[in-house]
Order: sequence, then C-alpha cells, then structure tokens
Amino acid sequence: MKKVLLAGAIALFGLSNAQIVKGTTFLSGTLNYSSSQNNNNDTKVDDLTLVPTVGYFVGTNVAVGLGVGYASHVEKAEFANGYDKATHQGVVVEPFVRKYWTLGEKLYIFGQLSVPMQFGNTKNEESIANVTTSTKNNFTAVGVSVKPGLDYFLNKNWTIEATIGEFGYSNFKYKDAKSVDNYNFGFDLASVGIGVKYVFSK
Repeated sequence: MKKVLLAGAIALFGLSNAQIVKGTTFLSGTLNYSSSQNNNNDTKVDDLTLVPTVGYFVGTNVAVGLGVGYASHVEKAEFANGYDKATHQGVVVEPFVRKYWTLGEKLYIFGQLSVPMQFGNTKNEESIANVTTSTKNNFTAVGVSVKPGLDYFLNKNWTIEATIGEFGYSNFKYKDAKSVDNYNFGFDLASVGIGVKYVFSK
C-alpha cells in the first residue's frame, strides 16, 4: 500500500512542469439560467447565476482570482384564488487560488480552493383573494470549497475548462436565527461545470 501511495505522489508531482508564465491574466465566469414548470401543482422555478471572474498567475503554476456577481432562485405556486412566491437573491463574492499541473502541451489539471460568500435576502409573498402579504429576511452564507478540474487550450488565448464534483463546507444564516451547516464531499457527475476562459497571453 505504501508503494502505491508513493508512486501516486511521484506521478502527481512529476506533472508540475507548468507552461503558463507568471504575470498572465485571464477572464472567465459563470452564467447559468434554468426554468422549470410543474403543471401538476402549477409551480414554476427560475434560477439565475451570473459571476464574472478575473485571475492572475502569481507564479508559473499558481493563480489567484476573484469572482463577483449575482444569484437568484424564484419559486412561485399558483392556486385558485392567489399564489405563493419565494424569491431568494444575493450578491456573490468568491476569492480563489488555483494550482495547475501539465498533462500535455495544451491540457492541464488543476485544483481550486475558494471561499464562496453570498449576501442577500429571501422574500416570501402570499396573495389570497387579492390581499397580498410579504416578509423579508436578510441572510449571509460563507463557505470553503475545493474543486478538481481540467483546462484545455484551444489556442493561446481561449481555453475550455471543466470542474467535476466539489468538496466543501458552507454556513448559512438568516438574521436573528440559528445558522445551518452543510457539508459536501464527492465526485457527483451532476455537478460538472463547463466554461470558457480568455487568457491574455504575454
């Protein structure tokens, strides 16, 4: 078993011949929108995430960066004489650091450590017989996340990157309420993220 672990460590660190030079800057981000409707109970759900990201290579194999954007989740259920609507929205801030290893001339693997944060509110609205009431609660969410990924250079400026799964912890808290802790560990193929990145080559 020790020999297997030692061989794995040698193979991993043997990939450290990175080719992305220090001082390189890149732009990327996340843009997701989905909408679903359940006609059995007249419920509609809309999700939107928009987080532009900028990164900078502080070394030939290490990049630091920051993503700042917006996320929302809206769920609305209609019934005979009214509706229920819940709107969850907030500002997203996510600093991160990445370490790359070279697999080939254009293919890299990386590990990303980030601290995702979100600050926003949840608004619950109920309307019955044209009488509408609503409540609003502010929240904060802070976490730590580790993601493995692949990065493929189409040319010197454009890359396609993918992350698979997530390992992390998050803490969610409404104002004047107890916080909720969540843990996430695993390579869930449903959590695959694919995006494009623009690299300002030197």
